[in-house]
Amino acid sequence: MISRQVNMNESKSASMEFALNWQSPYAKHTDCYFLKNINFWRDIFPGHLENKLPLLSESQTERETFEAGELVPAYSHKNVYKIQESQMNRHFRGPIAIETRQGRYYPRTMVAGVAGTFKEDMRPFRYLGKEDNRLIVDFNHPLANYPLTVEATLVKNLPSSAEEHGGKCNDIAEILTDNGVGLQASLPDRDTDFLYGRPFGRRDEEDDQTFYAKPRFVNHIDTTAMQRIRNLYARFIKPGMKVLDLMSSWISHLPEDIQNVTGLGLNREELEKNEKLADFIVQDLNRRPVMPFKDQEFEVVICSISVEYMTAPIDIFREVARILKPGGYFILTFSERWFPTKVVNIWSDIHPFERMGLVIEYFIKSGRYENIQTESVRGFPRPADDKYYETPLLSDPVYAVWATTNPMPTRDVLGS
Repeated sequence: MISRQVNMNESKSASMEFALNWQSPYAKHTDCYFLKNINFWRDIFPGHLENKLPLLSESQTERETFEAGELVPAYSHKNVYKIQESQMNRHFRGPIAIETRQGRYYPRTMVAGVAGTFKEDMRPFRYLGKEDNRLIVDFNHPLANYPLTVEATLVKNLPSSAEEHGGKCNDIAEILTDNGVGLQASLPDRDTDFLYGRPFGRRDEEDDQTFYAKPRFVNHIDTTAMQRIRNLYARFIKPGMKVLDLMSSWISHLPEDIQNVTGLGLNREELEKNEKLADFIVQDLNRRPVMPFKDQEFEVVICSISVEYMTAPIDIFREVARILKPGGYFILTFSERWFPTKVVNIWSDIHPFERMGLVIEYFIKSGRYENIQTESVRGFPRPADDKYYETPLLSDPVYAVWATTNPMPTRDVLGS
């Protein structure tokens, strides 16, 4: 790493948005993180970025690519262990035993007797299965096998302080690669076992039309997260495109210039209030996943803050592929707020980044999509108009997964 000499009395601060770009076996990934206050003499930057970033003007971007093992510890077979069943604490959260499933991630505090772990260690390990009555656990970093590209965009220069007297030091590489980034990637040689037990059961199995009989004119995410979703949709949707808002409500989270959208949702009053919709259909997709649209009718289908309620997701994904033109986009966005009694079991059982991996599985198992991509956005300040503003929380994170349709199924997924 190249060192840089900076006069501490000429320190420079800025707000910056970072993006980590990488490719896993089945998808491309972008994980974004906003940092409101970067200090160019105090913070730690990866590679040559420490020299380049202080020279940026607002809205300019620098990027650098790192080989696998440069930003996170390199993959090592020594970090894959075979342990006894007695070393796995399946009751660390309470009396109900946690069942480990192939390809899934769990906190290291579940494992005893492995060097480097401790009682409250929440770093993830991946469960690889069973061999010779032993459990195989992988303690490598989730990103250990992947080359990583870091992009840094200077959002705003901040006033420089005449003096510096310490303060928090940000390790940019650690921030970008920590707290779940990488968990959305499946193994290259085996499926992740998401669909065990009753993955699509719910605490409240009452008919959804009864639950949604009364309108709920509430926001499920804060206004900053809404804007990030609009920005994402704007990259794919242009005025004049034929768009379906799937599992729609009274807000569609679409850019201002997108109008005349078709909506499909559960509550008529909510759909009537949605100013983006030129027409709509009231339908419960969980009861009837077949939609009353012609083949290849739409160019884009969006699903905002609702995929977590799908009880027949693979059927729905296949149906969306039918009504999309070849090469059309199916884009799903979600966050970390939902109706707890109506969310499917598997959704609340897994890490937020694993949920992107679950949606990738829906795309793959439907057999009708290609060019799968994911994006996460975190770190923005919680807006003042949000009801949780007085708490120290950041803005609601945004997770997105999208893909394009291919003309024919890519593999036989019957019985999957």
